[in-house]
Amino acid sequence: MREIGIGLIGTGFMGKAHAIAWRAAAGILPGALRPALRVVCDVDTGAAAAAAAQFGFARHESDWRRVVAAPDVEIVSITAPNAFHREMALEAIAAGKHVHCEKPIAPDAATAEEMTRAAETAGVVTQAGFNYIKNPLLKHARAMIEAGELGEITGFRGIHAEDYMADPDQPHSWRTDPSNGAGAIADIGSHIIGMARYLLGPIAEVNATLETAVKTRPVAPGAAERRPVLVDDIARLTLRFARGYGGSIEANWVATGRKMQLGFEISGSKGGLVFTQERLNELLFCRAGGDSARAGFTRIETGPAHPPYGQFCVAPGHQLGFNDLKTIEMAEFLDAIAGGARRGPDFREAWEVQKVVDAAIESSRTGGWRAVS
Repeated sequence: MREIGIGLIGTGFMGKAHAIAWRAAAGILPGALRPALRVVCDVDTGAAAAAAAQFGFARHESDWRRVVAAPDVEIVSITAPNAFHREMALEAIAAGKHVHCEKPIAPDAATAEEMTRAAETAGVVTQAGFNYIKNPLLKHARAMIEAGELGEITGFRGIHAEDYMADPDQPHSWRTDPSNGAGAIADIGSHIIGMARYLLGPIAEVNATLETAVKTRPVAPGAAERRPVLVDDIARLTLRFARGYGGSIEANWVATGRKMQLGFEISGSKGGLVFTQERLNELLFCRAGGDSARAGFTRIETGPAHPPYGQFCVAPGHQLGFNDLKTIEMAEFLDAIAGGARRGPDFREAWEVQKVVDAAIESSRTGGWRAVS
């Protein structure tokens, strides 16, 4: 193995997930490159120092530009708020670094295109953080669809619903700052849009309604002053896929009681599939026809028959988790950098997802169907 230096920007939830995944990838899914944790960065020097000590980074910084410029860093992992993604990624690309950036990579499709073209011109490898599709069962579901086990697809229903913004006294943050882009449709809707594309291909048209359920929020924790909310809390999309079938998507971050309802139902002439991230080690499959007294969905439970599950655990039914999916994501990114298959999703795929988000925003603003162009 050759060591490859990692520079991580951000120490919040996703920063910690990246650090865990980089550490785990080398041991669980070893390849030609072994990630070496060189430097971690946060504007909060204390947080950076704590992350360096906890995860074993060689040093810490408070200025992200030092991470990008560091000669011992070959991969820059960006987990900062969305508004910073463009500048950080473009500087990293200009420095010849490979870039992993959390989704959405940009506030709009035009910016995502700029980042994509810069990376492709520079010849660096990119990755966007759509880690949920790294689930071995999602790969199995796509293989079933491509093999024709569902027959002709007749419909898709997708949802990503959580409740982390349901409290009306949850204060404004980068999530509700329009400079970061749209609200729920971009923050969590991009996941189910990306999943729909992964399973069924490009989305050609959307007809959408975006709604702000919580009209004002405190300017700071505990503050009496409130400021209007200018991003969406709920997005409802009707879809037409490029292959001709229709579907729907909901993105909702004020769905009381839901913690991770990222899921889908796909119907076909020969069968159907159901999945939810709340039970991410199970895929439900129904085969059409047969004995009507025994009709219904059967459970496919993840195990060593669904690679790379077996490299985490030799026994089926012992289950993978969120950080394991992130580990698979990082391992596949390393493999791509080493010259293996580019399984993505890369910046170009993130750009395609952002096109759908932008079309939905425009549809909601003006009414009617909008092409995803």
